[in-house]
Amino acid sequence: MPHIRVPVTRRERQREATYDEIVAVAAELLDAGADLSLRAVAAKMGLTAPALYRYVANYQELVDLVAFELDKAATAEWAAAAERFPADDPAARLAVGCARFRNWALSKPRQFALVFANPIAAGDTDRRELLTISTSGHFFTDLVWQVWELYQFPFPALDDLDPVVREAVLDPLIPAKSEHIPREDRGLMWIYMRSWSALYGVVTLESTGHCDPRVIESGQLFRATVLDWLGPLGLDGERERLTKILDEELARR
Repeated sequence: MPHIRVPVTRRERQREATYDEIVAVAAELLDAGADLSLRAVAAKMGLTAPALYRYVANYQELVDLVAFELDKAATAEWAAAAERFPADDPAARLAVGCARFRNWALSKPRQFALVFANPIAAGDTDRRELLTISTSGHFFTDLVWQVWELYQFPFPALDDLDPVVREAVLDPLIPAKSEHIPREDRGLMWIYMRSWSALYGVVTLESTGHCDPRVIESGQLFRATVLDWLGPLGLDGERERLTKILDEELARR
C-alpha cells in the first residue's frame, strides 16, 4: 500500500520529506538510465541501506512507493494542462489528457515502465488495492464518465456481457471511480476498459520502440487510435474540433 501522507508533528514532517526525497532520487536514477535499487537510492541520499529500510522495507515497497507518486505527479500535470478547457468540455480535456499521457511516456520511458509495467501477482490483494487507487486511472475514468453524461453514448447492457466481464464491471479491480454509476449502467465500465486498453497499448508500443520509428515520430499511429474512439464515445459530431486539439497537442512535443 502507498504511504498515507498526513504529517502532523515535526518528526512526521521530516519523515514525509524523506519519502519525497526517496521518490525524487529514484526518478533521477530512472531518468539517468541507472539501476533502481535500495542501495543506489540510499547511496545517492547519503544513507546506508539499513537506514533506508526504516522507510521502505524491501525493493517491492520502494517500487510501489515511487510508482504511485510518479503516477500522481504526472497526472497532476496532465490535469493542469487539460484545464485550459472548461470543466463543461470533458471531451477536449480528454483529448489533452491522452496526448499529455503519451508525451510523458515518450519523454520519460523508464518512469512510464515503472508505473505501468509493475506486475501484480495473483492473490496479492494489498498490491491489487494499490492499483485501484492509481491517480491516472481515476483521471481518465472521471473524464469518460463526464463525456457520457454530456453525449450519452451507448454501452452494453449487463445481460449482454460475457459473465466474466459482467463480474469485472460490477466489482472492478482497476483504478476507477465506479460507486456513483448505477448497477444497470455498469456496462459503461466495459467501454472504459476497452478504450483504456487501446490508449495504453499504442503508448506502450511507442514508448518501448516496438513499432516503426517513423510512425512514432509522426504520431500518426497514436492519432489514429485516439480518433478511432471518437465514434464509440459519442463524439463524431466533435471530430473536427477534437482533431485540431489533438494535433495542437502532438505539435507541442
